[in-house]
Amino acid sequence: MKSTHRIAQAFFSILLFSLGLQAQTADYSRRMVESHGKAWSADKKWDYVSGLVTKSLLKCTTQYPDEEWSLTAYDWCKFYADAALNEDGTFKAFKKGNIDNIASGKVFFELYHRELAKGKKAGKKNAAKYKAAADYLYNYLRTEYSRIQLPEGKGCFFHKDIYPNQMWLDGLYMGAAFYAEYLATFAPEDMEGWSDIANQFITVHRHTYDPEKKLNYHGWSADPADENSFWANQCGPFVGCSREFWGRGMGWFFAALVDVLEVMPKSHPDYTKLNGILAQVAEGLKQWQDDESGVWYQLLQYDDSFVGKCGIKNYLEASASCMFTYSYLKGVRLGLLDESYRPVAEKAYNGVIKTFVTENEDKTLNLNWSCRSAGLGPKKSPQRDGSASYYLCGSDVTIVSNEGKSLGPFIMASLEWELTKK
Repeated sequence: MKSTHRIAQAFFSILLFSLGLQAQTADYSRRMVESHGKAWSADKKWDYVSGLVTKSLLKCTTQYPDEEWSLTAYDWCKFYADAALNEDGTFKAFKKGNIDNIASGKVFFELYHRELAKGKKAGKKNAAKYKAAADYLYNYLRTEYSRIQLPEGKGCFFHKDIYPNQMWLDGLYMGAAFYAEYLATFAPEDMEGWSDIANQFITVHRHTYDPEKKLNYHGWSADPADENSFWANQCGPFVGCSREFWGRGMGWFFAALVDVLEVMPKSHPDYTKLNGILAQVAEGLKQWQDDESGVWYQLLQYDDSFVGKCGIKNYLEASASCMFTYSYLKGVRLGLLDESYRPVAEKAYNGVIKTFVTENEDKTLNLNWSCRSAGLGPKKSPQRDGSASYYLCGSDVTIVSNEGKSLGPFIMASLEWELTKK
């Protein structure tokens, strides 16, 4: 799957080397935090993108706790969380019916541990506030959030209420991964809860995995005849599925699997099933890794010889590539993935640096070639039809730099890389 047309991205690669940025030696996690961390945490309102970046900042400050910049970055994270909460841990404003709004709650766990460890009255008060906020999100997700009613299990979470009876790969990172971190922190023996989490992955994988391509379709509707599921296949072999394999959608899914398996009890009967799904995802994405660059395309099954109806070519995309790199590196480190994937991960990380990262005159960094957004429907958005051309030409699918959905995974991938190089 070698590419022949990469003029713009080749330019960035040449510029990168001329600046002497080498993945083997540079501390990219810290540098990217310093470059963009405040703008995507303390300066943002509650949503899943700023929550993703804030979570990556917390990981960075935990890995490098004694650095002066780390204390500042931690304050940004606290400001982000505190701006959304009252002192008793209730939300000032929380929009229900959207699983994306659950994902930012992952920041509460690290804040809870860090504040509790301070041991002072103020720290304990802060810890109680963050636990109360996490409790609210957990209880809402588990007992109130809309579910697809299926014969097996408790049913699966809607992606959003405006997408009834739909599951998107994105939602596993937003809902199930938060759910798992909550249980691991506060109720690790809740086997019913772990079964509920596992059912989300097992169900979406069963419906979206294409064994020939070894990839997962972006979304699945349990009710493809619904007017909001106009994008879904109405007949076999993948009834209810969308038509394409979107890079970032699979990135969310891959990262969610690794994060959940990190904390899920190995004694749970579904642990082995999830590990098997992880193995399939890792194998498939290895097959579609670009040979030359080491990273991945926006539309995974094509190279840049594929051109959308608007004339835009398929392109190497940063957010998906960073998510895959993070997941491979962490999966290998934890023993969830075989050591044979280490060369895949290392090629990917070096590829991310060479293909997407540039440096400004003030030594701050840019992360380029990110897809801003993409989705499926609803009825009022007919252009979001899940076609290949939509993922390249849609009005909401523009190419941007320094997008939070790339920055967070880049920081986390860099932290994993730096752990391997210590």
